[in-house]
Amino acid sequence: MPSSEEDQNPSRNMSLKPLGHRGRSIQGVAPTTLFDKPVRDRITTSIYWMECCSRLNAATLCDQAANLTYIGGTYGITGKPTPFLCLAFRLLELAPEKDIILEYLNFKEDLKDKNGKTEEVSNDNDGKANEVTKEKPIEFKYLRCLAAFYIRLTWKPVEIYQHLEPLLKDFRKIRKRTKDGFTLTYVDEFVDDLLTKNHVCGTTLWRLKPRQELEDMDLLEPREKLLPDEDEDDEEMVTSDAGASRSPVEMDVGDWTIQREDRRPLSSPISSSA
Repeated sequence: MPSSEEDQNPSRNMSLKPLGHRGRSIQGVAPTTLFDKPVRDRITTSIYWMECCSRLNAATLCDQAANLTYIGGTYGITGKPTPFLCLAFRLLELAPEKDIILEYLNFKEDLKDKNGKTEEVSNDNDGKANEVTKEKPIEFKYLRCLAAFYIRLTWKPVEIYQHLEPLLKDFRKIRKRTKDGFTLTYVDEFVDDLLTKNHVCGTTLWRLKPRQELEDMDLLEPREKLLPDEDEDDEEMVTSDAGASRSPVEMDVGDWTIQREDRRPLSSPISSSA
């Protein structure tokens, strides 16, 4: 139990206890401790945290996340935390209601139209209309990634699969900051990493139960096969938000099999926004 002296101390130690630790635990621990202690220390002593994060609430955090321009964990020799990681830590402190996180996840849900998923946009050949929606995915795709990251950290396995798997159809480009610089990736690849890897954005993720195990327990319905029907046009192409044509994502019921032949990571750092 923290001492009363710690309760009154506005230093970085307050980040380990307050809003996220209201008797609620994730995997048996307080939510903020899901980040390794060295990472927590770097976050709470960073300039971005002190100037932009420490006083955010659920509403203002959404506005701050809308200004993100890349995802990532830590970078540089000293392991400086990215704004993305700082905001994720603040979310762990706030521990918002699930409805709020789902609002983050699906904020401006019509953005999926940019991928040609809705007839209204995919059939729109008016250049002016396309210009109006051009900037919106850049603003809010990082908010979606932040919500997905938080869900993977804190929600139950069934909920994780239910809410993250639909994002595997989101083919928008995003920037990712690594220790060495910037690379391009995609929202669906980031989500796929969350579902299949144990370390994402400088954070060790708790082990996620295999989907098949949850299906065997009748907790999840078998995954819907997303391959086009035989009577559909096999040569139909899915267009990403950058305008490049890509083959449809192939997914079978066992494992995600993603065709990414045209997704070639940049070998050198990039300076412009995705």
